[in-house]
Amino acid sequence: MNNLEHLFLVGEFPERAYLLSGLSLDLVTLRPDGASHSIYEELWHLVGYQQSIIEPGEPVGEFYPIAAPEHEHEWHDLVRVFLDGARAAAALEQSPERLAVEVEPGVTLADELNSVAVHNAYHFGKIVALRQRIGAWPPTVASGEL
Repeated sequence: MNNLEHLFLVGEFPERAYLLSGLSLDLVTLRPDGASHSIYEELWHLVGYQQSIIEPGEPVGEFYPIAAPEHEHEWHDLVRVFLDGARAAAALEQSPERLAVEVEPGVTLADELNSVAVHNAYHFGKIVALRQRIGAWPPTVASGEL
């Protein structure tokens, strides 16, 4: 396992795929009293930032979604985008020359990826706390879900 795989997918706390497993649309759109966001909103925000570094392009615009998803596949699509982006980040470990490129003066792509990993960890902590609050902890993994 390389450092970026550790940071983005499997290290320091349970695998990210596991933390996102076994959730229905009803569960991910719940916002318990006092919570600032739902699980869906937390992951949506996390994905927006991660993708802005992994695949820079047009700015997302909003920090959080303006509407809840209406279909289960929207949740599963978001999880897939997150995991694909995390795998792409981990694969960059194989390109040290690319990691050394300055994306702005004094800041390399490696620096940016470390920031994304910290940001992801923060939001995954919120996702776990939300799962605990709504009684969806520990994750139950459906067959073939991971």
